[in-house]
Amino acid sequence: MKIKLILLDFDGTVANTGRANATSYIEALAEEGITLSMEEYRKKYFGLRCPEFLSSLGITSIAQMNKIRNRKVEIYPTHFDMVTLNKPLWDFVQQFRKDGGKAMIVSTGHYKNVTNVMHHLGIENQIDGLLTADDVTDSKPSPDCFLKAMAMADCTPSETLIFEDSEIGLAAAEASGAPYIKIELEF
Repeated sequence: MKIKLILLDFDGTVANTGRANATSYIEALAEEGITLSMEEYRKKYFGLRCPEFLSSLGITSIAQMNKIRNRKVEIYPTHFDMVTLNKPLWDFVQQFRKDGGKAMIVSTGHYKNVTNVMHHLGIENQIDGLLTADDVTDSKPSPDCFLKAMAMADCTPSETLIFEDSEIGLAAAEASGAPYIKIELEF
C-alpha cells in the first residue's frame, strides 16, 4: 500500500529541543532550591513527561509541580536559540507534501509550546495538521493521538508512516499499527 500520510513527533524528532527544555527545567528547579545538572537530566529524566519527571525528583505537591511547570514554560522561549530544526527530515517531509502526501505533527507537548517553537523555526505553515496533548484524553504511549490524526487525514495505519524518538512515542506508534522510524538526535 502507498504511504499517504506522515506523522511526526515534534520534540526530539522535528526539532532538537532537548537542550532548551533541559536548561529551562534546570533554571525553574533552581528557583525552588533543587539542583539538577544537564548530565543528570540527560541520563535519568530525558523523555519523561513533566508530572513523571517532577515526581521522580521527589516533588509530590501539585501546587509546586504547577509552579515549576509554569515557570519552565515562561523560561523556555528565552532558550529558543538552542533549538534546531532536523533539516534532513523536514526537507524529506516537504518533498513528500509536494508529491501529494500529507504531514501532521503529533506531540505530547502542549499546543502553545509546540506552536511557539514552530514559529521560531519558521515552519508553522508547512504542515497539514497538528495534534498536541491538548487534543487527546490519553497521551502517548496510548496510540490515540496517532489514530486520531489518521482519522482526520482519512488514512489507515498501512497508509501512514510515523517518525518518533522517545520510548513512549515508539510504543504508541507500534500500538497504532502503522510502520515507524526511530529518530535519534543528540543534544
